[in-house]
Amino acid sequence: MLAAPINPSDINMIQGNYGLLPKLPAVGGNEGVGQVVAVGSSVTGVKPGDWVIPANAGLGTWRTEAVFSEEALIGVPSDIPLQSAATLSVNPCTAYRMLMDFEQLQPGDSVIQNASNSGVGQAVIQIATALGLRTVNVVRDRPDIQKLTDRLKSLGAEHVLTEEELRKHEMKNFFKDMPQPRLALNCVGGKSSTELLRHLAPGGTMVTYGGMAKQPVIASVSQLIFKDLKLRGFWLSQWKKDHSPAQFKELILTLCSLIGRGQLTAPACSEVPLQDYQRALEASMQPFVSSKQILTMC
Repeated sequence: MLAAPINPSDINMIQGNYGLLPKLPAVGGNEGVGQVVAVGSSVTGVKPGDWVIPANAGLGTWRTEAVFSEEALIGVPSDIPLQSAATLSVNPCTAYRMLMDFEQLQPGDSVIQNASNSGVGQAVIQIATALGLRTVNVVRDRPDIQKLTDRLKSLGAEHVLTEEELRKHEMKNFFKDMPQPRLALNCVGGKSSTELLRHLAPGGTMVTYGGMAKQPVIASVSQLIFKDLKLRGFWLSQWKKDHSPAQFKELILTLCSLIGRGQLTAPACSEVPLQDYQRALEASMQPFVSSKQILTMC
């Protein structure tokens, strides 16, 4: 293994409240990048020196080395940045599928999302920009809000708003200058998701892929009846079950080409040596963290 991030879903899995739980004892970590050292005589898909990432969750990437079957891995180009390879198989895949699979969006259409500085949020901003989509990005207020706003705008975010700004009466006029979003991406739940629904265009879809507030999604009856809003969910592990390994590989290579063109970068990362994993885990669970902890093994 070369590097592996700490994602919220990794923490949930350790806590035992995730949709996929490995048999114990288990190794933590669902994502990362490794380099092939040696292969068995029947292996044809990868060779020593190749970079590989897990094909599925539950592989256990927080370790220095492992023996896996060829089918458990997907080869990736070794000329992309290490941090991009290590964070490729979860958040950018989730972002891409949510942008492509729920609404037939055209260049110029807009998307609204909360938790916009999360790993998925940063990927949504960049992939949407590459597709010619406009983004309204909601974040929690914080002391360094201007710094965060500038960073998200440098990734391609058109608008960055705090949760409080989204609730203001003046938001009525906001969508006079840009189309109402037909797609909302919700990683928070609670009041935040209620606000996203309020700004969706009639017939639009809100996709929930996380619940950081640990509060239910509440939709008013009138939004469902008079605006015909759709509430959907997305879980990458389920998408993979419904699609072939070849289709997942195609998704990975699509994202690699965006990385190669400079249209998709890794989220802000802090690299921590594997032996300091305790420090990295503690840092990853602090509020208002804008930097993803990446465990490095080399």
